[in-house]
Amino acid sequence: MSDRSNRAKTAKSKRDGPGGAVMLIPHVVLFSDAFLSLSGNGVKLLVDITQQYNTRNNGALLCSWRYMNEKRGWRSPETLNRARLELMERDLIFQTVQGRMPNKASWYAITWAALDKLDGLDVSPAVFPRGAYARWKPSTKPDQKTESTVRKPYMVAA
Repeated sequence: MSDRSNRAKTAKSKRDGPGGAVMLIPHVVLFSDAFLSLSGNGVKLLVDITQQYNTRNNGALLCSWRYMNEKRGWRSPETLNRARLELMERDLIFQTVQGRMPNKASWYAITWAALDKLDGLDVSPAVFPRGAYARWKPSTKPDQKTESTVRKPYMVAA
C-alpha cells in the first residue's frame, strides 16, 4: 500500500474517530439575537455549512443545492434558498464568490471567524464583515404573516 493512502486513512481516522473533528460555533454566536431568531431550517443550514469549516477554508464553504441535497439530505431547493437568505440577512454567513454557469458554485464564509486567504475570492479581507451577526437586531415592525388584524395582544404594556 502506498504511503499516500496510509496518510489518507490516518487523517480520516483522526477526523472521524473518537476525539476527531469538531464543529466550531462559539457561545457568543449561539446567544446572539441573530442566532436565537433563526427558524429551524436556518439553524440546520448553519450547522450544515459550519461542519465544512476546518480553520483553513473560511470563504470556501458550500451551500449549493447539489451539495446540500447529495451530502446533507436537503429535499427542497426553495427551503434551502429561504434558509440561506435568512442566514445572510442576519450576517451569520457572507458570500465570498458568486457562482457562475455551468458548474461554479457560490462560496460562503462564517462571520465569526477570520476570512482565510484563498485563491479566487471575489472579496478582500478588508470588506469582510467579521462579527456582523453581533450587530444584527430584529425588526421592530410586526411580521405581516403572523400579525392578526382580528386578535389583539393578550397583554398590553401599560
